[in-house]
Amino acid sequence: MTVGFILAIVLPAVLQLLLLALTSDRNIATVMLVQLSGSIGVALVGGLWPAILAALWSSLLVNYFSTPPVGNLTISDPQNLLALLVFVGVSAAVALVVDLSARRSKEAARARAEATTLGDLARSAAVSDDTLQSLLEQSLAVFQVRGAAIFQRIYSPGDGGSTGGYDQPWRMLASAGELAADEADGGGGDNIEEINASTRLVLSGRILPASDRRLLGAFGVHLAAKLERQQLMASRRQMLRLAETNTMRTSILRAVSHDLRTPLAGIKLAVGGLRHDGVRYTPEERQELLATIEECSDRLDTLVGNLLDMSRISADAANPLLRPVRWYEVIPDAMRAVPEGRVRVELPANMPEVDADPGMLERVIANVVENAVKYASDSDIVLVGAGGGLSPVTLEGRPAGELRIIDHGRGIPAERVVEMFRPFQRLDDAPQTTGIGLGLAVAKGFTDAMGGSLTAESTPGGGLTMVIRLPLSTGRPFETRQQQAPLEPQSAVERRHHTAPLTASGPDAG
Repeated sequence: MTVGFILAIVLPAVLQLLLLALTSDRNIATVMLVQLSGSIGVALVGGLWPAILAALWSSLLVNYFSTPPVGNLTISDPQNLLALLVFVGVSAAVALVVDLSARRSKEAARARAEATTLGDLARSAAVSDDTLQSLLEQSLAVFQVRGAAIFQRIYSPGDGGSTGGYDQPWRMLASAGELAADEADGGGGDNIEEINASTRLVLSGRILPASDRRLLGAFGVHLAAKLERQQLMASRRQMLRLAETNTMRTSILRAVSHDLRTPLAGIKLAVGGLRHDGVRYTPEERQELLATIEECSDRLDTLVGNLLDMSRISADAANPLLRPVRWYEVIPDAMRAVPEGRVRVELPANMPEVDADPGMLERVIANVVENAVKYASDSDIVLVGAGGGLSPVTLEGRPAGELRIIDHGRGIPAERVVEMFRPFQRLDDAPQTTGIGLGLAVAKGFTDAMGGSLTAESTPGGGLTMVIRLPLSTGRPFETRQQQAPLEPQSAVERRHHTAPLTASGPDAG
């Protein structure tokens, strides 16, 4: 506005000086047209009132310099007086029209900007990964402010005879830009939009005009919807977790009622026979009963261990203690429950170390191998890997070590691969006594917790290959020779398991 008033004073005078310098013609019509164009220019820049001032000032200049008698404000010819009055009226009318047009153009531009912003908000409402942070950053650009934040407070229902109320202070949920120290607690700010009783949007940097308040309200409503959506998603995740927990409990109860009672019954029957005073057993029969007790105890230990491990994985409580580990360090212990001669280990002596939790990795290998022994009893089972830096395997862009458990059994259909890693899954024809179907689920859960992967592939020629991948270690090498891979062509593990084949073609280990 100030620029408009300055232009209203300067522009008519400049135009008059140019007319005097460029032409000696004192034609009043020409001068009025030139000054009228100047008034229109002032109206475009400054609006209505500067344009009216420019029209009055131009009429005085025209009167002084162009209407006889020249050099004073006296008007001798009534027609000139009428012309000046018409000039002022036309200038005012044109200024009014130009001002209204400029206002309408600004309002239209603002409306287009608001429509674009509201359209962006509507589109972002359908984007699931759109965050409060991104919306607040968008508000910085839309409202030209330096800082934006959304605050929330929690309602306390009270107890006894108290009526309850909202806890103080306000808690910041998200922010963008810069907020002053006295604005970070939600109690201050240049613009505060109360979304509801417990949520507010704060913008700082300048006080918004009334024309922007409607758009600010739209931002507030959209932020409230985003908050509600996040709360609903959190509730949905919680409900899904509860449903999974209930399913897990039901399956565990079913396992306890059947699968765990089977080895217990075997143990009780064998112990009862041994304690019966009226029966004399031969040494071979006594050894058979003791072997039954040992076998059932091992099965019971495996079942209980898998149940406990699955509960840790389901509760996100499987926290590995990673350190450099060689595959040969954990394989012998992982093979303890495997009958001798069922697995052949063919690992090169220079397999690099991987980052793993030794206990978890041992359990992973044991479950996968036991699963292969169970479901591919007539197949050759081999553990293979790549030595040195020969393996091109990567895991999320990082070099990785790989162990393959290969069998040549009947395998499984491709559509069952994902299903076999779920808890309590067995092959269709697997008897209930083979386990509760947690082996591969526990193995995959532990592998994922260590930052690795457990996948299944079809073995060329038939069968199934289970692939364990873990990131290569960048830590210090092991110093003691006992922790190094054996240098002989055949390791102690190989000598122990050198005869029979083993396959991982089943979907799960009990």
